[in-house]
Amino acid sequence: MLAFAKDITQSQPSHREEGKNPELKNYMNYQRKLNHVRIVYHSLKHAKNELQENLQRLRKNGESKEHFLEQAFPLSHYFADDKTLTLMLKKLVAGHNEGKQWYRMNSYYYALTYDCMNRFIRHYNQMVQESSDEANEFTFAGGGEIDFGDWTYLFFPHLDFLIGTQLDQTQYPFAKRNKAIEEEIEKKTHNGESLEEVLKSLKEQYEIDDIAIKVILHKPVSHEDLELFHTSIKTPIYEILTQKQAGSWEAMDGETLVDQAYNFGSQLKIWTWSKKRKKTKTEESP
Repeated sequence: MLAFAKDITQSQPSHREEGKNPELKNYMNYQRKLNHVRIVYHSLKHAKNELQENLQRLRKNGESKEHFLEQAFPLSHYFADDKTLTLMLKKLVAGHNEGKQWYRMNSYYYALTYDCMNRFIRHYNQMVQESSDEANEFTFAGGGEIDFGDWTYLFFPHLDFLIGTQLDQTQYPFAKRNKAIEEEIEKKTHNGESLEEVLKSLKEQYEIDDIAIKVILHKPVSHEDLELFHTSIKTPIYEILTQKQAGSWEAMDGETLVDQAYNFGSQLKIWTWSKKRKKTKTEESP
């Protein structure tokens, strides 16, 4: 099973405050409709099948594959060619389908997974909006749309691989961090430093890992970086997220890190819903 920032196998999350907060309860009801394991699986499967089918078609017609790779894999086509992308997707699918091990991803794999999920969820949401019969074949979201920004906020540990790329506002914690880094980059490169020099100088301050730096620099993925490290599924890698905390300025007494994440996620979701409602009312006004 692929290891994200939180356990994707948990299908019935709850929050101790949702009984007192209707908006939080609505958000948690939305979360309980999602089967994260299946969402990830279909995203990877869709990307792998689409890649293989399009490569066959393009070869048959004698057409270039570069345009397709750029569209389908806007982040990962920079560091991996079609053969490497195929290998990486096979590794991700195999790791995700393994029920006895947690497979940890590095920034190369996170970038590829982000590409796959972003593309598939847009495709799925379009089917839902069009009431397509094909959408009924998927049962991982209770028949509703999936908020990719919300999913990204909850389950990706960081978006350092997207530094230099505009983020959706629903990914606010990541957007704020990336913007701060990008401002440092702009200032220092303007003074003559190379992007690589700047990233290395910011590495310790912002805790940017070496592989994320390579992704940002579009350095080809190496043989060593293709490795997916694993540990037993019995290893409590998410234990810290469910430990109750003592009250502080940033946490309520007895609150867990998961509680905090869902609480903040609900606030972002409410902000997004309100923004969409205002936009709809404006469009409908004569």
